[in-house]
Amino acid sequence: MTTVHVAAAQDAQILAPNQIVPLLIGATVDEVERELVLQTLARCDGNRTRASRVLGLSVRTLRNKIRIYAASGIEVPAYHD
Repeated sequence: MTTVHVAAAQDAQILAPNQIVPLLIGATVDEVERELVLQTLARCDGNRTRASRVLGLSVRTLRNKIRIYAASGIEVPAYHD
């Protein structure tokens, strides 16, 4: 499994897609999707409705992905008010 570390928001640079793709080479589509889902959830403070809108997924699809991740022992960001 390939791990791609993302800089903290205050240190992050805006990258064009052609700059991001080389960072992802070696990762599977499932790994990239999982990281995108988890990072989006974290940025949405665990709010599944908001994260699903950002990702362009139904809440049901997002919930199913979260269930699979949790069953695999992957920590999923919890909802925070």
